Amino acid sequence: MRCPIRRRGKMNEREASTAPPVDKKTTTRDWRDIYAGRLVITDLLVLIWVVFGVQILWFGLDTADLEFRGSPLGLSLDYTAVSVILIAGWMTILGVYGSRGYRVLGTGPDEYKLIANSSLRLFGLLAIVAYLFHIDVARGYILIAFPMGIVVLIFSRWMWRQWLVVQRLRGSFTSRVLLVGSRESASRINRELVRLPGAGYLVVGACVPHGRIGETLADTLVPVLGDMESVQIALDQVHADTVVVTGGAELSPIRMRELSWSLEPGKHHLVVVPSLTDIGGPRIHNRPVSGLPLIHVETPRYEGRTLFTKRAFDVLASGLLLVALSPMLVLIAMSVKFDSSGSVIFRQVRIGINGEHFEMYKFRSMVNDAEDQLAEVRGRQDNEGNSVLFKMKVDPRVTRVGRFIRRFSLDELPQLFNVFIGSMSLVGPRPPLETEVEQYESHVHRRFLVKPGITGLWQTSGRSNLSWEETVRLDLYYVENWSIAGDLVILWRTARAVIAREGAY
Repeated sequence: MRCPIRRRGKMNEREASTAPPVDKKTTTRDWRDIYAGRLVITDLLVLIWVVFGVQILWFGLDTADLEFRGSPLGLSLDYTAVSVILIAGWMTILGVYGSRGYRVLGTGPDEYKLIANSSLRLFGLLAIVAYLFHIDVARGYILIAFPMGIVVLIFSRWMWRQWLVVQRLRGSFTSRVLLVGSRESASRINRELVRLPGAGYLVVGACVPHGRIGETLADTLVPVLGDMESVQIALDQVHADTVVVTGGAELSPIRMRELSWSLEPGKHHLVVVPSLTDIGGPRIHNRPVSGLPLIHVETPRYEGRTLFTKRAFDVLASGLLLVALSPMLVLIAMSVKFDSSGSVIFRQVRIGINGEHFEMYKFRSMVNDAEDQLAEVRGRQDNEGNSVLFKMKVDPRVTRVGRFIRRFSLDELPQLFNVFIGSMSLVGPRPPLETEVEQYESHVHRRFLVKPGITGLWQTSGRSNLSWEETVRLDLYYVENWSIAGDLVILWRTARAVIAREGAY
């Protein structure tokens, strides 16, 4: 039963029109059900293609029979039936483990993890059944079908995710969000959700303390739909399906409980945003105690096995890249040498782990006396970087070859030597100059807890186009949440960003 909430009267047509329009294609049936239904169809087609394809590859068109050792009944079952059973079991376990649940669709790695984990559990269950009932299953058939099935399923979901992001950018297949909380917290959460439209949260209104219909949140077009007592009427007026509680002391535990009771099951969803932000999923653990949904946040560690693994990966990867790219390195070095006078390698002192100084290497992309001209250039040109980092899209000190190698970030390749000798890592915060560090606020020094990187979150999120605050936020997020898996994702995104030449100058 829905808990009655005091209503303050309906908004007129002019006031309601400030909210984004409802996508009529997805109102008659929830977009989550539509999308999940499409995933069911493609998952089934993928598994039919993989399992029967492997069967034909392994046995040919004349399929063999499955053998039951020691069976007095002389049971036999051909592999076509086994393939059908395997597909049915695979589809079932993908559904049971929630791989098509709306909470994991669209963003984050959880969807892919659920596919892999559920598939491995099915593989383990099949092995146990085969052992207990003395069933001789062709090992090649199983060992090819399962890995290939996982890979193709994940690729299929990745393709669907690209389509979903495009639809969300157009305003479809999104959760229509009503923000509830203080004006400051609601504005902050709105900014973050607007920054990532592909996450699928479309803010259509807000209920804030002493809110009046017709107002908007500060520096936004998000309409204020009333005060904290107007949540239910606001949900109905703008057809919102998700309530996001943004924080603030205005909502007591009793009021929060009443709010959750007032939402219609299956139609409305409640999301609570904690005050602690920029913390990655692996460090967060939920532990309900006596009705309290406690959130445990692990302290980040920069030692032990993970640190050894990161260093081993850096040495191996940088060594292989130096060998593989050696012809390109020689060609770039010759081009730099013949293009302008001066040394091929540009050396610059940067600040690394624990605030220690180190010499960073780059291919020289500017004239030989570029550092001496810096003060003059600063006086004649506007800073197109941000408040701390000095950047110019058209820097007169850049040479012809330098302009080309900067466009594709080829000038950064000598930093692989820094990685190999240990002063840098492949992935990490941006290595700053000492003059930049002098402008740092105290909390920014936390970035020195890990080694600086050739690339990082800043490199894959806009590079030179980022504000200083956003650069710091991304670097500190990495410091707090780094992992080997995360480093691999950043390296992949870096390759895409370099090819697209996003924010490089």
